[in-house]
Amino acid sequence: MHLEGHGLSPDYERHVGRKRIFLFGLAAACLVMGIFSVSRGAVSIPVADVVSTLLGGGEAKWRIIVLNIRLPQTLAALLAGGGLSLAGTVMQSALRNPLGSPFTLGLSNAAAFGAAFSIIVLGTGSMQSSAVNAVTIVNPWLTTGAAFLSSLLCMGIVLVISSVTRGMPDVMILAGVALSSLFTAGTMFLQYFADDSQIAATVFWTFGDVSRASWRDIPLMGGLLAAAFLLFFLRRFDLNAVDCGDETALSLGVPASRIRMEAMVVTSLLSAVMVALLGVIGFVGLVCPHMLRRFLGSDHRFLIPGSVLMGGLLLLAADTGARLAFAPRTLPVSVFTAFLGAPVFLALIARRRRT
Repeated sequence: MHLEGHGLSPDYERHVGRKRIFLFGLAAACLVMGIFSVSRGAVSIPVADVVSTLLGGGEAKWRIIVLNIRLPQTLAALLAGGGLSLAGTVMQSALRNPLGSPFTLGLSNAAAFGAAFSIIVLGTGSMQSSAVNAVTIVNPWLTTGAAFLSSLLCMGIVLVISSVTRGMPDVMILAGVALSSLFTAGTMFLQYFADDSQIAATVFWTFGDVSRASWRDIPLMGGLLAAAFLLFFLRRFDLNAVDCGDETALSLGVPASRIRMEAMVVTSLLSAVMVALLGVIGFVGLVCPHMLRRFLGSDHRFLIPGSVLMGGLLLLAADTGARLAFAPRTLPVSVFTAFLGAPVFLALIARRRRT
């Protein structure tokens, strides 16, 4: 039934062409920002040397900095930003709620509680004296699993409340706020009984920061993001139908309830992995989908790849800014995204109200 490429009008072809050009522009911007991010830090590296090192050449002193320190951090920012933005886009569609995101629905704090439980109770986190990596997750699989189960519990409660209240947006957001406070209280409860080292490790971990990522984490983040992207891209027309309402979706033969449950489980896992490895990073999954809809509309054929690119670009730019704003000291990227994301989101709400 898809009409792509079957005698469509020239106006529609130009409309679609502009969206594709926008996506290519985002991809190019990610590449440029990635090279710039690798070249900037406490030690600035010429862009030509960065490119040469990435291509297999370059001096030995640059290879250590580029390949062992900055490249994993840059890739982690791209993958985490893309994953959180993709999760926010799918949540907003599946729940038909413009405020849906891992942060506002309590998933981030729920995953943080699960990870804190793993670090404090199960002993999967250790404290180091290094200023760069103060916390090391010695068992990322167990930590991620605990964060995922906690995140999934939170999403299950949200879905139950959604079914009881027939998906009222205000009720769901209030439920997310309440659950976020509940899991935050649980984290504080664990910290109360922890020793000094565990408290320091947990508090430092909750500051979302991509600099703690290593090459060990990149395959896990990249593999999960690729799998989630493939699943949601294959479901792009189903998500478009769900976005129009359950009755419309069912009339088109789309099982809305199953698609919604599938989307929530996958986005919970995606959010849990990013939070478990990097800490709580807010507003990326909330702001990026709204920014994209102004350029790409609500068609998930373009929203899904666009959200991955925009989220990666936004978090990478924020991480680079946090690294350079108070150099040589590095600000956690979660602080930077909160300072930037909150005003941008308020501006989007104000603009939405005016229109």
